[in-house]
This record gives sequence, structure tokens and C-alpha cells, in this order.
Amino acid sequence: MSARALSFGAIAEAYEKFRPGYPEEVVDLVVTYAGRPVRTALEIGAGTGKATRLFAGHGVAVTATEPDTGMLAELEKTAPANVTTVRARFEDLRPGETYGLVYVAAALHWTQPAGRWPRVAALLEPEGVFASFAGPIQPADPAVEESARAARAPFLESDDIPSPDGTAPDEEMQWPGTELQRSPLFHDVQQSVIERRLTMKRSEYLGYLSTVSAYLQLPPSRRQQAFDAIAQALPETVEIAADIIVHLARRGPE
Repeated sequence: MSARALSFGAIAEAYEKFRPGYPEEVVDLVVTYAGRPVRTALEIGAGTGKATRLFAGHGVAVTATEPDTGMLAELEKTAPANVTTVRARFEDLRPGETYGLVYVAAALHWTQPAGRWPRVAALLEPEGVFASFAGPIQPADPAVEESARAARAPFLESDDIPSPDGTAPDEEMQWPGTELQRSPLFHDVQQSVIERRLTMKRSEYLGYLSTVSAYLQLPPSRRQQAFDAIAQALPETVEIAADIIVHLARRGPE
């Protein structure tokens, strides 16, 4: 796992405070797709527990795995009784107990490509469901987005994480759906988009940026200079596009 992937622990409290949570529609999509009650789930890269609390709140017994001690400590502050926390990288999980659902929220790109899908399949019951959900968070107004990009440019060419398999943003099927479609271990691959618009104060949006890994890789002085420049380019209130792309797939029978 890269240093960038493990850069969040130092800002775990900010991550919990400024990162948007996930709407109920995510659970609705997963449960409808499953077509049967989802009783147990394994979460990959649980972070501070935003998605953990969502599924646990619907009665799912969640085993939440997270490799970063700082993030895991923040998760454990609010973990309900039906959540078991495990400090572990996804790659270090060993086959044993299987689950009706394996899911990952905005963290799948941090896992190693080699062996990713056999590992997921080994953690699922036959016909169990895999779910991945994530999406970019950016100003909804193109003019505001361009102003923020121009202000950022002297410090960072981009703060995005490119598609791990090179899928272009305008392709109909996005990653990881592209990989799931190619895997013989999964079938019935579906992609849905939950449209979401949020309103943030400028300080809140800058707080969100303070949890983005690209900025965390900058030296502290350069990072602050970048935030100062972006702040000058933003209005006091920022309308945010925060659509969530949900990918669902089913493990094949034994």
C-alpha cells in the first residue's frame, strides 16, 4: 500500500468532519440488487466509518477493516454494537468466514490490482454481492471549478485520482465495473449513479480539500499556499456536485 494511501491517519478528525457521508439510496440499491436480506458484510478500507454506520444502521453485522490506526481510532468512536473493527489491509485478509456482502466506499483504488477479484470472491458467499461506491466532489458551477483549478495549478496539476485501468471519464461503464465485467468470478455487473448536490461554506470545502491525498503529499508550506490561493478563487458559499457512482456485481455459484 502506497504512502499516499496511508496519509489519512494524521487528518482523521478532519476527514470525519468534512467528508460528506453516504445517502440512504446506497443501501436501497444494494438491498434491491441482492434480492434477499443482507445480514453480514465485510467493509474494505472503512476509514472513519461513514459507510460503516450507514449499513450497520440497517441491521447489517459489519466487519469493518482499515489499515490506518488513526482512521480506525476515529471509526471506533462512533461504531455501533453490530460493528466489528479489524486493523488490516485488504491484501492481508485471509479466506475463512464469508459474507453476504463485501463493499468498499471510495477506497478500492488503494488496493493492489494483482489478485483483487479472487480475494473479493473468496470473502463472499455463493451469489453474494460486491458493491463499490465513490465519486468526485467538486464545484457544480463550471466557472467556479475553473477558477479553483487555475488557483491550484501552480501547486498541483490535478487533485484527481485517475481511473486505475485507464477508463476515460466519458466511457459508459466506469471502473471498477470494467474490471468486474472482465472477471469470470462475477456476473450481473450493474452501474448506477446517485445524483447529489450539496452546499458548503468556503471554509468547509477547503476543509474537504485538506483531506484529499494529493494535497497531503505537498510540503506543509506549499499546501497552505495552495489552500490560500484556492480560497481567494471561491465564493463564500460553494455549490458542490457530489454524484455517487455505484457498481454492483454478484459472485458466481460454487
